[in-house]
Amino acid sequence: MDAFLTASHLVKRFPLSRKQAANRGISANFLTAVDDVSFSVHRGEIYALLGPNGAGKTTCLRMISSLIEPTEGKIEIDGKTLTKKTDSLRSRIGFLTSELKLDPFFTPNYTFLFLSELYGLTKEEMLKRRDELFRRFGIEGFAESKIKDLSTGMKQKCSLVMSLVADPDLIVYDEPTNGLDIVASREVEDFLIKERDNGRAIVISTHIFSLVEKLADTVGFLIDGKLVLEDGMESLRQRFGSVEDAFFSLYKEEER
Repeated sequence: MDAFLTASHLVKRFPLSRKQAANRGISANFLTAVDDVSFSVHRGEIYALLGPNGAGKTTCLRMISSLIEPTEGKIEIDGKTLTKKTDSLRSRIGFLTSELKLDPFFTPNYTFLFLSELYGLTKEEMLKRRDELFRRFGIEGFAESKIKDLSTGMKQKCSLVMSLVADPDLIVYDEPTNGLDIVASREVEDFLIKERDNGRAIVISTHIFSLVEKLADTVGFLIDGKLVLEDGMESLRQRFGSVEDAFFSLYKEEER
């Protein structure tokens, strides 16, 4: 079966000023955040990018969500090349990161309506989708509350709902449980498992070993912008014992 998402030889370089380069102790006028990374994700699969802070995880996710373009390489969605101009492909992606904030003075209801209009949903489609998602994540009672007045967990649930307005085929979540309490984290985990079982392709980035152990079918280890290992969960357990042991084995090897 062909992969739904294919990332091929992704490279992302960010320009640096002389001062920025000097502060980093490098002579080049650019920073390579992602260095020749390739991976693929099938429908009905959760692919986890695991690595420390600064490894390039968020940059990878932003590229496959079309928020930024790769310096080199290409991304294909369902066999078609993704760019910032391919709106028909971009609408098939649901992206969530803690750095993307909902307008604090909007209500969940208004935000959903606003995004539905951007995606071209009819009023009937919008109402059906809104009622389904609000009920699913338990935010019906907060539909007319300002987002700034909601708890951290409820804000995250609202963000999840808004990422699903267009019923995306590909879900891309950066640190999906970051800052959540144990109840909200469990709800997000259950949601991702259910969406995987419903045939969606899912990519998450995280540095939480237990989350990867629980959710991932395939794991890619990113260290210093490079994909140093990719393997299925069961194979990793057989080879290393656990995802945590696998990571530190690879990390020590890279340090050497």
